[in-house]
Amino acid sequence: MVKPSKSYEHPVSAASGELRIIGGSWRGRKLRFPALPGLRPSPDRVRETLFNWLGPTLPGAHCLDLFAGSGALGLEALSRGASSCWFVDNANAACRSIEEHLSLLRADGGRVVNADSTRWLELRPSTAPAFDVVFLDPPFRQGLLEACCDRLERGDWLAQDALIYLEAGADETPPALPANWLLHRDKRAGQVAYRLFHRAAGALSSPW
Repeated sequence: MVKPSKSYEHPVSAASGELRIIGGSWRGRKLRFPALPGLRPSPDRVRETLFNWLGPTLPGAHCLDLFAGSGALGLEALSRGASSCWFVDNANAACRSIEEHLSLLRADGGRVVNADSTRWLELRPSTAPAFDVVFLDPPFRQGLLEACCDRLERGDWLAQDALIYLEAGADETPPALPANWLLHRDKRAGQVAYRLFHRAAGALSSPW
């Protein structure tokens, strides 16, 4: 998904359009992505913190990267041993770029879906696994988190003990989330708040 610029990110420069895998079997690999307005991977420091949180849960995990953009989060997960990752984004160029990266890296576990993430969650494909890890980083301040989280919980998308990563503007009002999503870790980087939730039993709704 093409995202609005985030204040902690560097302005467009010669280095824009490139991401670096920071851990796992593809550690250090640099990949180019299309120079779409506002499309940039999460900064290295944010990804490093997130994947330290995820730690040993990644090997063998089935992952879902919604609003995938550059694909940085899903590619990092595959590099660190995830069994599979579905990348969902509505930008054609972004999806083509992720497909090229998967081919270059010979990543058999990657699958790219060119679709609007929120609408796609309304109908679960029969081939989709129960996802162990979900990355959810939609465009900021567009009210997308609550609907996506509700559909993830109620649509049978998630493994029983799934981990769900949410990224949002630090000034945004937290949406109502399923009550069985328990906050595991949280942190801020500039104007960005990022949180990791652990799914437990039950399925009611409540604010964070």
